[in-house]
Amino acid sequence: MIGMVLAAGAGRRLRPYTDTLPKALVPVDGETTILDIALGNLAEVGLTDVVIVVGYCAGAVEERKAALEEKYGVSITLVHNDKAEEWNNAYSMWLAREHFSKGVLMVNGDTVHPVSVEKTLLANRGPGILLAVDNVKTLADEEMKVILDESENLKTITKLMDPSAAYGEYIGATLIEPAAAEPLADALKATWEANPDQYYEDGYQELVNRGGRIAVAPIGAVDWVEVDNHDDLEKARRIAKTY
Repeated sequence: MIGMVLAAGAGRRLRPYTDTLPKALVPVDGETTILDIALGNLAEVGLTDVVIVVGYCAGAVEERKAALEEKYGVSITLVHNDKAEEWNNAYSMWLAREHFSKGVLMVNGDTVHPVSVEKTLLANRGPGILLAVDNVKTLADEEMKVILDESENLKTITKLMDPSAAYGEYIGATLIEPAAAEPLADALKATWEANPDQYYEDGYQELVNRGGRIAVAPIGAVDWVEVDNHDDLEKARRIAKTY
């Protein structure tokens, strides 16, 4: 199994930091960036082969690649998304499809969370896809929310639902077993071809709609944040110091 980080996004709401850096390289604790935390977590659970999907300001990641490999004891493969500023992340994830067959623990490059999330996913491995879900926090409109079916597998994943109807929030960390590689790649392809502005989570919904099974793993009461704007960044800077 390998690690994967989706780090192609521009993060326009984090300017001026992202005038010259992708969102994943915004610092959250001194010189420690979101990407540093992601790589440190993956390395801590033994996933030292890591694929990073880059796009916006990809050169900034390329310049740091050797230093990051040395610091975290990882081997990094970069996958380039030349449409990162035009299309959404369903396409970004699909571009890395050739690596799915190795088994992947994938994290978003804009999420700050402790290594307990990776440990929870690995401890609950199953035959297909497993999503890390926060079912503790109070939800609002912006979160990527999930509803479960009668078997407690994923039924619906979208931001566009009544928060009171949701089981919890998908936090941007997924375990993909090799058996799910081809069905997931096909679902992602259908998703971005239908509308390149769709999220990879829409690809998960497509897979479920086709009869695929996606399980969830509650992460418990964990301090984490998706860094979309400056308020999120301040929260990330508070909680990153506690990891």
